[in-house]
Amino acid sequence: MDRQEILQASEQSLAHLRSIYSDEAETVVADARYGFISGLLKDVLKKPPIERLTLSDKIDKVVVNRWLGLPLFLAMMYGMFQFVFTLSVPFMDWIDAGFGWLSELAAGIGGWPGSLLADGIIGGVGSVLIFIPPIFLLFMAISVLEDCGYMARAAFVMDRLMHKVGLHGRSFIPMILGFGCNIPGIMACRTIENPKDRITTILINPFIPCGARLPIFVLLAGYFFAAHAGLVVFSMYIIGIIVAIIMALVFRKTLFRGVSGHFVMELPPYRLPTIKGVLVHLWERGSLFLRKAGSIIFSVVVLIWLLDYTGVLEPIGRAIAPIFAPCGFGQWQAAVSLFFGFLAKEVVVGTMGTLFAAEEEVLGGAIAAQLGWTPLVAFAFMVFCVLYVPCVAAIATIKGETNSWKWPVFAIFYTTAIAWIAATLIFQIGNLFVG
Repeated sequence: MDRQEILQASEQSLAHLRSIYSDEAETVVADARYGFISGLLKDVLKKPPIERLTLSDKIDKVVVNRWLGLPLFLAMMYGMFQFVFTLSVPFMDWIDAGFGWLSELAAGIGGWPGSLLADGIIGGVGSVLIFIPPIFLLFMAISVLEDCGYMARAAFVMDRLMHKVGLHGRSFIPMILGFGCNIPGIMACRTIENPKDRITTILINPFIPCGARLPIFVLLAGYFFAAHAGLVVFSMYIIGIIVAIIMALVFRKTLFRGVSGHFVMELPPYRLPTIKGVLVHLWERGSLFLRKAGSIIFSVVVLIWLLDYTGVLEPIGRAIAPIFAPCGFGQWQAAVSLFFGFLAKEVVVGTMGTLFAAEEEVLGGAIAAQLGWTPLVAFAFMVFCVLYVPCVAAIATIKGETNSWKWPVFAIFYTTAIAWIAATLIFQIGNLFVG
């Protein structure tokens, strides 16, 4: 038999098993193995009359409780973002002071070289690098939760909710990875056996706010919602998760109908994270941000400065700005920032920093003064950034994982459409109450 005949025979056998057992072959084999193991253990293993619960078992009685599990997960996420935002502020102030000093030195050079250094490179790249503290603290917090064993429980807790939308807990694991970066989150979908579950999870993963979007949230929430910045940043992540779950339900009811796979997972015992392990994970994720700042972001902000300096950028921005007018941010600077944000989400802030020639400390004020933004507009803009097209690297990853251009092109248009609708609804409805 040639390879094609073998594959065809294999698929026929799998279909035959599914018709008999109403389940996937992997699940049937696993059930048979565990059934045999269970029967064997009853014959050869003697247990004490009362089995003592381990410390992990006692903690799990609360952490994965059907009523307490989800509220505890949300409280954990809220606490994480409050920790990140509160602790990062003094470090951001120090970095901002350093870039402010460098900008003054560069401005003293004069002419276009001074403008390039002060407004382009230092203003653009500096407005992104100032967010190193919250980004690294977020990665550190996620690493601690992963290493201690909680993230596995989070997937278990979400399993019941995910089943209601046609997926299962395994689909939530790539979503958790998406908090750091959507690319490994999309690649983690390889572990999902069911093709329909896998494609659905890939398509909803870009809605999970990655670390690259955090500078946008910290900048705008820190200025327009200073008293409740942590809560606003937390709400962006909740909005992303909710939209992802809603779209999963839509896809499973339309494009990918059928029964979802099963989720079987052995929960690891709780462990104290090691400093070395946390630092390794922190550097693996954080170094990607630094490399992007030294390559993509640097190149883009220099290009933006050049286009702005030569007067080419504004006409381009004004041509696409009307698209965003119903969302509340129909200014050409905002349109240009979102356009270049397709290359890397950090570039949204970098573009603003270049156009307004301002570091983060005064960038929020410059946006409010020159664009006339209100807290409502800032919130709508953040929601748009949560939901609109993922970066070009994520789109390329979707292409690689699906082996087709159909799904990445679909992802570009459908995520941007949802982002536009959501931002427009927030701004227009909000205007009824504050306008």
